[in-house]
Amino acid sequence: MEILLQKVPNIFHVAGPLFVLAVIIESYISYREKKELYEWKETVASAWVGLIAAILNTVTKAWQIAFFLFFYELFKPLRVQYLGYEGLGLHWWVWILCLIGDDFSFYWHHRFCHTVRLFWAAHVVHHSSIKFNFGIAFRNGWTIFFYKPIYWIWLPILGFDPLMVGFAMSVNSVYQFFLHCTMVPDLGWFGKIFNTPWVHQVHHACNIQYLDRNHGGILIIWDKLFGTFQDNKKHIEPKFGILHPPNSYNPVKLSFHEFADIWKDVRNAKSWSDKFKYVFYPPGWSPDGSSKTAKQMQQELREEVVPAE
Repeated sequence: MEILLQKVPNIFHVAGPLFVLAVIIESYISYREKKELYEWKETVASAWVGLIAAILNTVTKAWQIAFFLFFYELFKPLRVQYLGYEGLGLHWWVWILCLIGDDFSFYWHHRFCHTVRLFWAAHVVHHSSIKFNFGIAFRNGWTIFFYKPIYWIWLPILGFDPLMVGFAMSVNSVYQFFLHCTMVPDLGWFGKIFNTPWVHQVHHACNIQYLDRNHGGILIIWDKLFGTFQDNKKHIEPKFGILHPPNSYNPVKLSFHEFADIWKDVRNAKSWSDKFKYVFYPPGWSPDGSSKTAKQMQQELREEVVPAE
């Protein structure tokens, strides 16, 4: 496996220094123009969360490729029998299809991270900062790497090389780093197809109108196809962060506070049905309506704007 992984281009060797340079430049501009894009304690917390996330990503990389390789080999006889090929190869058009397939997988992975509370618990740390800058791009969940590859299984099953799939996932991650910036304006036609910082601000906002929108990675077309797109043109200034912040800069609490809250709700639930729903229903669900999901809050907001007859 180590020999196999050596064949995977590690684009982070090049992207890593670019990430650091981007943070330095953005923080300098923020200081010079008094934009207050960074807050010291938030930045340090993001750095610690990101460092441990990077270590976990490196440690689990071999497992992820092995996971893809297992399904690639397992379904090879079926591909030969029903599709007439062992694998799709490394042609240029296969790379393009793999990048598109990877982005499609990321969309659904990301969407479920916002609509299934257990997965939200793993993802929420990325949204808990009240600032929106390149620094929070490092702020990734520590448990996501253990289940994330499940959404990509279909690619090696169809015959995409496991190493190609891993590389496509890395390309997506690098692209998404540069989405975390407020100084980039609307990019016109480019933003109608590709995800941009302009629309990603909506995704990181906790305004009720903006909740659970713009889940795409590289492409924004998935959100338009599946009804989760929201442009940033409603003149509603994004308020960054989450509705129920942990009020802590401790990286451990930032990474696990929602898991603790789930445990409390499950422990106090009166039925097994409610226990299940507290774990797998959308964040905010409650049996008595004392807390509400994003869809429920958005529906109430629409009813306030346009009262029912």
